[in-house]
Amino acid sequence: MSQPASHPAASDDVLDLAAYLHRIGYAGETAATLATLAALIDRHVRSIPFENLDVLLGRGVRLDLAAVQAKLVGARRGGYCFEHCTLMEAVLRRLGYDVVAHTARVTMVSGRAAAPRTHMILVVTLPEGRYVADPGLGGLAPRMPLPLVDQGDDPPGRPAAWLRREPPYWVMRARRGDAPTECWITTLDADRPIDFEVGNHYTATHPASAFRHHLMMRAHVDGGRLTIMNDEMTRWDGETPGTPRTIADRAELRALVAEMLGVDLPEVATLRVPAVPRWA
Repeated sequence: MSQPASHPAASDDVLDLAAYLHRIGYAGETAATLATLAALIDRHVRSIPFENLDVLLGRGVRLDLAAVQAKLVGARRGGYCFEHCTLMEAVLRRLGYDVVAHTARVTMVSGRAAAPRTHMILVVTLPEGRYVADPGLGGLAPRMPLPLVDQGDDPPGRPAAWLRREPPYWVMRARRGDAPTECWITTLDADRPIDFEVGNHYTATHPASAFRHHLMMRAHVDGGRLTIMNDEMTRWDGETPGTPRTIADRAELRALVAEMLGVDLPEVATLRVPAVPRWA
């Protein structure tokens, strides 16, 4: 299989590795090992939220490393897959990992026939084998490297996420409650930097993109998780969801966003969410 060119941000000298490690609260080993990779993914997913606020605010989403780092690290914001993976790819490459970015089709909502290549994942090659890092999948983002091996429909041990081989695809599956769910598919084609830019542009600007119509947020807070889908908020105790409830208004939303991000964003008070008529 031919290898794609790395994402342009991956070799950018603007990366502030120390600031990133501080952002995710990681002070452990940084040797390019499987154990380090697992620890970094876990801390990244727990520390940097998933959110699409900038799309709904009409700001657009930039993928150059300077912009991504300023947002996710400097401003302590979150982002979606292209931003998470752009940052993590640069970090892993700086640490000496053999890492390649690929596009994938998110199939858990629209199905295979209708899903565009609007997801970004990383494949890391180690002496133990190849592993997928997917820190930007929102609420189903795996907090561990996924071995790039065929584990079938529902492997023993009930892993939270795993990969299945269905030529020509690799399929990522995860558990939603007790039910295995197909999340995305990829052929691991030799993607080029422009492929990520095109996918990001569609995600942030196309009228059919779900990210332009729905508010989607996930953050780890106080030992659990807080998720928002449109005007519905759910607090999780570990992996157990609480009872969803409706967010009353934008003032409450602003307070919840501040809790999730750790920073107040006054502009949330004017946020337009087409899926919520009173916020549109």
